[in-house]
Amino acid sequence: MTTNVVEQRTVPSTTGNVLHGAFRYDLFIWLASLGRERTYREKALDLAGLKPGESVLDVGCGTGTLAIAAKRRVGPAGRVYGIDASPEMIARARKKAKRAGVDVTFENAVAEKMPFTDGTFDAVLATVMLHQLVRKARQQCACEMRRVLKPGGRVLAVDFGGAAHEKRSLLAHFHHHGHVKLPELIAVLDEAGLKSVESGAVGIGDLQFVLAAVTVGV
Repeated sequence: MTTNVVEQRTVPSTTGNVLHGAFRYDLFIWLASLGRERTYREKALDLAGLKPGESVLDVGCGTGTLAIAAKRRVGPAGRVYGIDASPEMIARARKKAKRAGVDVTFENAVAEKMPFTDGTFDAVLATVMLHQLVRKARQQCACEMRRVLKPGGRVLAVDFGGAAHEKRSLLAHFHHHGHVKLPELIAVLDEAGLKSVESGAVGIGDLQFVLAAVTVGV
């Protein structure tokens, strides 16, 4: 299998923080998961409840590790796409997928304006990326996630719950972009028509999650 490569196009700008160093990003994820990246990745996919044959979008996919793991969950009949505002991240993600022999489509795009038609995906993943967006962009991202979801679709959002203890930690040198408290995560998704069905601690560091579903009639 080969990785699908989309046509080149002009990518809208984002008001969020964009990470460009692929190695730095992978190190950041390793630190954020306290060296338990595989455990964190599998836990996230468990929380998302991915099933064989589903279509999945990974927003702010970074170097593609989670999207590649998601493809293994949904199997040959499933489809997985990853978008990121950084061309460097997308280039690295495509190389990873090709090396792994996994068919994932990676595209350079921003979370505030996703290049997909309405009702495309069964599940959307937004892991450790919403804190990179200012509030308005975060709201736009939530509305876009709602738009591209099928009826009955769901979003898994994972992010940092607090930053106080990080000030003197090694992670603090790589993570300077704030955090999103759980009630804020729930509220921004709810405003976009995504109702929280489960939330809480991931069980790794101060990472927290919200699993939200499309609100009927919104």
